[in-house]
Formats: sequence, C-alpha cells, structure tokens
Amino acid sequence: MSEDLAALPKVEPLPTSLVKRYRSWRDTDLSENRRLFQRLADEGQRPRYMAIACADSRVQASQILGGAPGEVFMHRNIASLVPPCTPDGAHHGTSAAVEYAVQALQVTNLIVMGHSLCGGVKGCHEMCRGDAPSLEAQDSFVGRWIDILRPGYDRVKDLPDEAMRLRALEEQAVIVSLENLMTFPFVASAVEAGKLALHGLWIDISSGELRYLRPESGQFEPV
Repeated sequence: MSEDLAALPKVEPLPTSLVKRYRSWRDTDLSENRRLFQRLADEGQRPRYMAIACADSRVQASQILGGAPGEVFMHRNIASLVPPCTPDGAHHGTSAAVEYAVQALQVTNLIVMGHSLCGGVKGCHEMCRGDAPSLEAQDSFVGRWIDILRPGYDRVKDLPDEAMRLRALEEQAVIVSLENLMTFPFVASAVEAGKLALHGLWIDISSGELRYLRPESGQFEPV
C-alpha cells in the first residue's frame, strides 16, 4: 500500500442497499432523462431558484417545490438558518452558498423554508430557556449555530403555551434568516434593483400544508 493510500481516512464499502438504489435510479430516471442530464452537463446549471432548507431528512424542499434537476440550487443546514454577513475570513458554508447563488448563478428567487417539528428549533427553545446545558457549551457546533435564532426566541418567549412558542419559533427561523440575508450587501443590492426576490415558506411535514410569509400582513398563510 502506498503512503498516500495509507493516509486516507478509514472508510467502508458502500452499503448494498445504496448500491441497489443507485442502480435503480441509473436504470430508470437517468435512462429516461438522458438528454436532460447531458444538456445540464454540457451547458451547466442555470437555476432560477435557490432554496435554503433544513437538513431534516423528512423535508425534501426541491421535491416539495416540484423542482427538476437543474432548477433549484439547494442548500441545507440545521433549522434552515442564515447567519448575519460576517466577512471575517473563517469558514462560512451557508454564506458561501448564498454568495455563489446570487453572484455567480444570478438566481432570481431565494427561498427560505422552515418546517414543523424542527429539532434545531426545539433545541434553540430548550437552550434559550436554560434546559440544554450541552448546547450552551462553547464546543457545541449545533449550539453555536442555533445561537443565530436567539433574536427570534426573544420575540416569542412570552407566549403562554409551549406548543404555540415552538410553532412561532419555527416561523421566526424563517424570518430571522430573511432578515440576515439582507445584511449581505450583494443580496440587498440585488433585491433593491429588482433582480432578486426573497420568499419565506413553512411546511407541515405531516399534512403537507405549505404556508408562505405574506408581505402585507407579516403572517404565514396557506399557499
């Protein structure tokens, strides 16, 4: 074994179940849409939309929005959060995705999609009320990420019912992210120039009901 191979991280063979799923996709979807995939390879991607959604495995934003390959530039993270613009030279995955979508791909619509029963939102709720010391630890990557949502928690913390607070905080995750998007100069300028539209969505994962943030009322209403 060469020194280069010996230095590789320890990996395992792909599970048989995933191999079967890949081959099924290759023999059906890929085969039936060969021209589409070849065109995407030859011409590159030209998506009109970017969607920032939760990493939750139950929420497939591109599928929910009916997106075909090449139509929706996807970014997923914990609780669909967007941090404020912080050009400090550190690693910023979400900010990099937004920059690439807006400046390189020139998407015309940027969507933030929250959802019901969000574990990241629930974690923020527990952390902010002092019930999750592990998330408050400085070495918690999840805790420091969901710090982004603290301003949203402050807005809903006085609601009397916990279920009501959690639902409201799920909506705040979308609103805080939209607010933070406007701290990016290239987003703000594109919005002000009419070249980019921001949208807020929330979906109930049990019923499939999709709600959008209505600009006139500031409320989430059924699509």
